[in-house]
Amino acid sequence: METKVETTITWVIKNFSSLQTTTVYSDNFVAGGCNWRFLAYPKGNNQANHFSLYIALPDKEPLPIGWRRHVKFSLSVVNKYSETLSTRKETEHWFEDKAPSWGFPTLICLTELNDKEGFLVNGELTVVAKVEVLEVVGKLEESSSPVTVTVEVNGFQVLPSQVKSVKSLFERHQDTASKFRLKNPYLKTAYMNFLLSLTQTLCRSTQEISKDDLSHAGAALIYLKKAGFKLDWLEKKLGEVKNKKKKEEACLARMREMDEELQPFKKKCLDLRAQMDKVKEELSEARAPLPLFDDNVA
Repeated sequence: METKVETTITWVIKNFSSLQTTTVYSDNFVAGGCNWRFLAYPKGNNQANHFSLYIALPDKEPLPIGWRRHVKFSLSVVNKYSETLSTRKETEHWFEDKAPSWGFPTLICLTELNDKEGFLVNGELTVVAKVEVLEVVGKLEESSSPVTVTVEVNGFQVLPSQVKSVKSLFERHQDTASKFRLKNPYLKTAYMNFLLSLTQTLCRSTQEISKDDLSHAGAALIYLKKAGFKLDWLEKKLGEVKNKKKKEEACLARMREMDEELQPFKKKCLDLRAQMDKVKEELSEARAPLPLFDDNVA
């Protein structure tokens, strides 16, 4: 038996209301040593006025004889404005060749989905699966996962590529989110992405940062602090970057002044260089030996 792991996967269904197909599949994602995918019925799977959602095994290749996965999983339809309005259901299932999909035919009523704000945002519907493999029989090789898989770090769901940065942030500043009270995981992810973007901006060279960038950084810092982040250390960093930017601008201004002061000398040098080249030609003529006989004399 393999070690139990829980994987969180987010799938955004674009143009949900205008979908004409009865079924929609996500790209594959990896959990528990094999590929999975979402299977959605935008108009319901034999359930009128409902959104049906399942996780399923891809049907590209037959599974080895005896291959099975005992999986505990939850499926959610996300309300981006209010976590309490999000819909979530949980179940367990043995996935195998004869039972390749499982889920909820009545996950949410379409009337509720369409009428309440926060489910459909800009025509997009966001669904989430949390998959924990309880028991494994047989093995398959894992492959890449185009669907978004996130990892939890200090209560924030982040991309695998962000784990190192977020861990480092909390290791150095443990109380950064001590007063952050938002519970909606998707809003928390958005705020964390905003914070990471700000830190990345302040780590760039002053040559790459404009005054507008610093102005936006200041506004972003205020926004994050109002949300409950404790960012005194980042505010200090912003002040240091602003001072470096001022010093850079002062140096550039002085260099421009010095260049203007040098212009007359540069012109004089060019004139002297031209005169010197002319004198060199005259010197070359003066040094040239004269012939013994003048061929032009009869």
